[in-house]
Amino acid sequence: MAIAIPVFTSQLEKSREATDLANLRSAYAEQMTGILTWDGTDAGKPANIHVTAKQTQANWQSAANATSTKIGDGYDKGAVEVVQSTTGWTVAVDTSGTEPKVTIAAD
Repeated sequence: MAIAIPVFTSQLEKSREATDLANLRSAYAEQMTGILTWDGTDAGKPANIHVTAKQTQANWQSAANATSTKIGDGYDKGAVEVVQSTTGWTVAVDTSGTEPKVTIAAD
């Protein structure tokens, strides 16, 4: 029984991380859709989305204790780095460059 508890705790944390990544991917997709339908005005700019973290341990346990991971379209150029957080993230549209892009910042 004593061996099962650490394994259970580890698997529980990995499931929390999987939930966080799924929620972040959903917010990322929503912001990308917002960029595609955006009319270019400040009034029509997609609003920031806050994603509350479910994970409770530092670093991404499912990625060999990495401090960050990437999500996006699968290519390094379009991928967005996600820094680990136990509180949450803000998914926003950055319009400061020549083309709008999605950013994800840890709280």
